[in-house]
Amino acid sequence: MAQDWKQLLGEAFNVDKPADDTPTADPTPTTPLEQQGKQRLDIVLDRKGRKGKTATIIVGWALDDENLATVAAQLKRHCGVGGSCRDGEILLQGDQRERVLAWLTAQGYKARVI
Repeated sequence: MAQDWKQLLGEAFNVDKPADDTPTADPTPTTPLEQQGKQRLDIVLDRKGRKGKTATIIVGWALDDENLATVAAQLKRHCGVGGSCRDGEILLQGDQRERVLAWLTAQGYKARVI
């Protein structure tokens, strides 16, 4: 007679069994404010496939495209450079590692330069 322990516990305390075991809160942050301090962002300098030109790439975002574009616009404005965002990463033109690190830590994100 194999019974579910959750059912037995519910009977012992006169509590109904929960409908499902899925958590109610979404574990991935969806807005930039929710992500602050939750994940570590990596700041990488890259030259591959850019004809020798440098680009600063920030990876590790768990945001949708709309919120990622908002953060990218703020970063581009702060650094005074062009760039783009796609596939969960932000690309800025030139070597902006120190400026990006300073801005991200001031905003409350955990970040490191690789």
